[in-house]
This record gives sequence, C-alpha cells and structure tokens, in this order.
Amino acid sequence: MDFQTLERSGSRAVIARQGAELTALRLGGTDFLWDAGPLWPRQAPLLFPVVGALAGDTLRHRGTAYPMPKHGFARDRAFAWQGGSETTCALELRDDDRTREAYPFPFVLTIHYALEPAALRMELGLHNPGPEPLPASLGLHPAFRWPLAPGVPKAAHRLVFEADEPSPLRRIDASGLLTPTLHPTPIQGRVLPLQEGLFVEDALLFLEPRGRRVRFEAPGTPSLVLTWEGFPHLGVWTKPDPAPAFLCIEPWEGYASPAGWDGEISDKPGSFLVAPGDTRQWSLTIGVEG
Repeated sequence: MDFQTLERSGSRAVIARQGAELTALRLGGTDFLWDAGPLWPRQAPLLFPVVGALAGDTLRHRGTAYPMPKHGFARDRAFAWQGGSETTCALELRDDDRTREAYPFPFVLTIHYALEPAALRMELGLHNPGPEPLPASLGLHPAFRWPLAPGVPKAAHRLVFEADEPSPLRRIDASGLLTPTLHPTPIQGRVLPLQEGLFVEDALLFLEPRGRRVRFEAPGTPSLVLTWEGFPHLGVWTKPDPAPAFLCIEPWEGYASPAGWDGEISDKPGSFLVAPGDTRQWSLTIGVEG
C-alpha cells in the first residue's frame, strides 16, 4: 500500500509510504496543503538525519567521510506501515545497508498521524538501539497554500506568534550553509507580515524563538494554527521564483552547518545526541480555526 487516507468529521489527510509524507490535508472543509506543483514537487517532507546542508554534502564520523544530501535521506525512503485505523496510522524507518552508506548508525525513526475533527497531530520518535550515542537532526517541512483561499491577496496574510519575537534571524549562503550574520527580525512584536520579497535571500531562520505556536491567517479565510513540542528552531520559506504559491512553516531540531565548519557530526552545532537505548520525541499539531 503506497498511501493511507484518514477521514473524520469532514476532515481528511493522506499519508504516503514514501518518506512518511503528508500529501493532502483538508480541515473544516478547506484544503490547506500545497499540491506539489512544478514550482516545488514536494509537500511535507521529513528531514532526517540532517536538517539543511552539511559542508560539501559530507558527513564525517571518526575520520571517515560519508555522502549526505541536504535534508538527509528519510524523505526519499519507503517507510514500513505499522498499523492504523480510519483516523490514525503509523510508519517506521530503520537503518539498513543503504542508510549506513551515508549514516553509519543504527536507528529507528517512527511517525504517528492522528486525525481529529479539526486538526492533525503528528508524533515522532527516534530510538537509538546501538551501543554509542546517536547524533542527528530532525525537522518538518509542511507547505501550505498561499493564499489560503482563492482571490485573497498574498500581502493580506500574516504569521502571528504566541509571544513577542525580538531575536535576530539567520540566513544561509549560496551553498546552503548558515552564515554568521545576524539580521534584524521582520517580526513586528508578534506579527510577521508576509510578502514575496522576504524570501529573495532564501529561508527565514529563527534559531531561538520564544514560542511554540504560530497562526497563519488572512482576513476572511480560515486560519491554520501550528503548535509543536520538542523542536527549538523554526524555518519559514517559500521558493520565490517565479511567484510563490505556498508557504512552508518548519519546526526543526537542527540546522545547516555554519559556514566554515566541517567537523565530526557528533560535534556539529545544532545536532543532538540520543543515548544508547533512549528515545527522543517531538510533536506537531496542525489545526484550523475560524
């Protein structure tokens, strides 16, 4: 089975076996997920075992170099179904000969989807069955339609955060690495007015957001509310050429390698370590209001 459809009270979510990726989301009668058009052929990829790029697309561990693509390999791997119901499903990815060519660690990555009447909840877990600490990063990359409804100007949309967000943002360079420059935040108190020009220099990276909740809204449309746990960073991105038709709101734990850094993956800024036998957990809830 390549896809599983969850349905409840007029809401609907479709999850693909490939990448454990969310490929459709209808909440309250409105379709919110980007349709994977030619501008960007993905919809909600899972980022693992890295978020962003490593220097030279190379992972280093104990003196050996391994090829590692930007955002890792999980989004391009077929997960195994682990059961489900009309409103839930679970998938799992384990290490194998192919993953160990890029990432020489045993791991068990799980994702569980649960559809509620007006929300979709995602719960993720990373277990370390191996004998040494497991270095990793993990992120979500859902793309939502922008505008939220036909005929609504893009410039009428905004993100509303749960707290004031005065911290500066970070950017990435042409090779995808984190630059050292701090940029003044475009968030005005709790509000980020959205416009296409924000993304000419790629994503907005908020590495120290105060809150764990954001509302994507515009006058006269239903609002999307994202609430997450366990993810300390947030990326906001779209592809600005030609004109963006989607907005990605991306909770992460981890980020691209800083420019000029090319060390061991266990020492990489932004990476975390899972102790042998331990499991680390995260969640994201996407809900609709109005």
